[in-house]
Amino acid sequence: QAQLVESGGGLVQAGGSLRLSCVASGRGFDSHAMAWFRQAGGQEREFVAAIRWSGGRTLYADSAKGRFTISRDNAKNTVYLQMNNLKPEDTAVYYCAERAGAYDSATPYSIEYDYWGQGTQVTVSS
Repeated sequence: QAQLVESGGGLVQAGGSLRLSCVASGRGFDSHAMAWFRQAGGQEREFVAAIRWSGGRTLYADSAKGRFTISRDNAKNTVYLQMNNLKPEDTAVYYCAERAGAYDSATPYSIEYDYWGQGTQVTVSS
């Protein structure tokens, strides 16, 4: 069973940037779709970005388009989320997620992801 460990969260002023990382243990990372979700206090978890196993296709929530970039390094079993021009409404716990099926599509649906990290807090001050 895969384990996912996120890092890179913190406190940043509006307009600033952060880069989140998620290191996956377990086999098959290089054939698994990966995604980032977030959950703000009292709200449901929401999709942020996803990336195909090869990195050749990415998906973004409307709120992330033009500001966030998801990428992966299969040699390092790591997926990244570069976040620029952060806004106070980006404040949330950010979770990394992995699909277990080899070559499954990258999707925005949390129910389709099998493994989850513990999350990393991102706080954006105004």
